[in-house]
Amino acid sequence: MWSEEHIETYLKDKLDNKRFLHSLSVRDTAVKMAICYGEDENKARIAGLVHDCAKNMNGYELMNIARKHGYKISSIYEESPQLLHGLVGAIIAKETMGIKDKDIFNAIAYHTTGRKNMSLLEKIIYLADYVEPLRKYPGVEELRELAYKDINKALIQSFDVTIKYVVEKGQMLHLNTIEGRNYLIKIVGE
Repeated sequence: MWSEEHIETYLKDKLDNKRFLHSLSVRDTAVKMAICYGEDENKARIAGLVHDCAKNMNGYELMNIARKHGYKISSIYEESPQLLHGLVGAIIAKETMGIKDKDIFNAIAYHTTGRKNMSLLEKIIYLADYVEPLRKYPGVEELRELAYKDINKALIQSFDVTIKYVVEKGQMLHLNTIEGRNYLIKIVGE
């Protein structure tokens, strides 16, 4: 597995400066959340750092890599290929960086859409990406606070914000996001 320095060098080369700084901020936020919730800090550090490693690839490249690795490209991905940057980032983490841990792979792969029955690390990376200090959008401060108090309620709230945003843009919703939200609503309600 690559060292953290090697990963940072790779990211500096592949990402624009804003995205690189975002990746560092997600890493730091993920570590804080891992400490808060008793998750493996090193896994959170690596997944947070690497999560957007494929973000600056174009849609054609993302779809090509996913297809090459046996993934079916749904109509949602054809409409919004950038949703594939998580999955492709996980593939790069595994094949290029030598990161073999399945939980890190899944945390990177699902950091954009979420899914039902997310692991604690998946929840942390999803939320760290959403609430890291460089993020600015209405309600982010409240969500930042909630992320350290009740991870499931924070996830539901972040799914709600995403769903509203996607609907307002007239785009298709990813089924993983809907299923993830519904699953958590059931859990939190029990």
